[in-house]
Amino acid sequence: MDLPRYPYHQTLEQRSGQPERRPVVIVGAGPVGLTLALDLARRDVPVVVIDDSDRIGEGSRAVCWAKKTLEVFDRLGVGEPVAREGVRWQRGRVFHGEHEAYAFDLLPEAHHKMPAMVNLQQDQVEARLVRAVQLDPRIELRGKHELIGLEQDDEGVTLNVRTPDGLFDMRADWVVGCDGARSPTRTLLGLGFQGQVFEDRFLIADVRLATAVRPRGLDPARPERWFWFDPPFHRGQSVLLHAQADGLWRIDFQLGRDADVEAERDPERIKSRVAAMLGTHGFELAWSSIYQFCCRRAERFRVGRVLLAGDAAHQVSPFGARGANSGVQDADNLGWKLAAVIQGEGGDVLLDSYEFERLEAADDNIGHSTRATDFISPKSALSLRLRKAALDLAARTEFAKPLVNSGRLSMPTEHVDSPLSTVGAEAWTNGPAPGCPAPDAPLDGDGWLSEQFGKGFVLLAFGWFVEVPGLQVVTLPGEGIAATRYGARPGSVVLIRPDAVVAARWHRFDAGAVASALARAHGRPQ
Repeated sequence: MDLPRYPYHQTLEQRSGQPERRPVVIVGAGPVGLTLALDLARRDVPVVVIDDSDRIGEGSRAVCWAKKTLEVFDRLGVGEPVAREGVRWQRGRVFHGEHEAYAFDLLPEAHHKMPAMVNLQQDQVEARLVRAVQLDPRIELRGKHELIGLEQDDEGVTLNVRTPDGLFDMRADWVVGCDGARSPTRTLLGLGFQGQVFEDRFLIADVRLATAVRPRGLDPARPERWFWFDPPFHRGQSVLLHAQADGLWRIDFQLGRDADVEAERDPERIKSRVAAMLGTHGFELAWSSIYQFCCRRAERFRVGRVLLAGDAAHQVSPFGARGANSGVQDADNLGWKLAAVIQGEGGDVLLDSYEFERLEAADDNIGHSTRATDFISPKSALSLRLRKAALDLAARTEFAKPLVNSGRLSMPTEHVDSPLSTVGAEAWTNGPAPGCPAPDAPLDGDGWLSEQFGKGFVLLAFGWFVEVPGLQVVTLPGEGIAATRYGARPGSVVLIRPDAVVAARWHRFDAGAVASALARAHGRPQ
């Protein structure tokens, strides 16, 4: 796949020396920044994206894209290509030594548009996003623009930018730093990190197998996530195996705290590890990297008119595919709120709610990632014995299976305490409460419920027809898949936010209650 570039060119404001004020400048052209740019553009907010590079980063990097992220991509026009080009999977198996400890299914129920997970190399996902950005006239993507200074006042933000033609200033109403783990935006804001840096080192090896070679019985026609604790081919450590697109396989080898990093980078040494695992030398080493990781977040995600998203705001271990997925979900949460504030439809509290909700999500993901890392890399002899006991019991009993943690797979955080939610007095026996993700379901005839979300607020009406001026209403059967998933009955109504989160729900329609819930969800005084 030929990867698109966004080469540097001198702009009119550089030549004139007169900054043109922009509604939003996004720093960083990775998956998070590009997703946010596309989301804002479809809400008619012009965006400039700047990046210190002029091309997509090399290597696979992020691989697993979760269902919620795929639904976000789908609203932006790239979900179906990513799902089509990637490897779909939903089942995983965990091994202890040579024996299976347990298996899991991420999406046991049918009738969802998007699969539980799709494996597709990050550079290919970024390529899809870059092409979509380059086709949108409301977005300007500028390469070789390095942020080196940041000042803000009550009316906007001044960005000092270094380019091949020298320094110049940009002016924006709002700035969003999506510029990665070493974020210049975060540094210029003076924000510190809270959390842990883990000492263990891991090796990534992307390999392409020769025709007819199959790694230890894995069936490419039924891709699964395989994770080993203490396998016979890599004693005392762990290994993770994933199928990727284009015939690649991603292998993560735990190396331990005391690994000789330079020695482990030797391609022959990597090939020897892979051969011991696969039982064959019939493969090609396509890419490799050695990494350590952190589970930490910034103190704040908002400082005045500057906000942070993605790795600039939070970092987690790769076990559970929470990094890129949570970053894309940051963009999904922020886009509609920032657009509403810019267009005068929402109060400033909306941006405070972004920080509240995504700090909560970051803490949730960091907690899951830290627990997984502690299980994968025990720090004491007692922890190691407890892990072995859990793994041994999991192979024989149901109660021990939840104790085994090879990385809980990415799921969206439930913001049950969101200030934007309206919590009613009515009892609901099941279904997503306010602040929780809105589930997908098939529509009668053609299409999916998830396709109705994203542009604005949506009211789901179950079993009857209702009209609300200025609000999209989707009429659904009072019984069936959608009603079951929402815990609805005939006459129920559910209000959905633009980021596909439940804002309120009632068993009986009341126009005043809906209006009040909409005002609260827009951050307006009640």
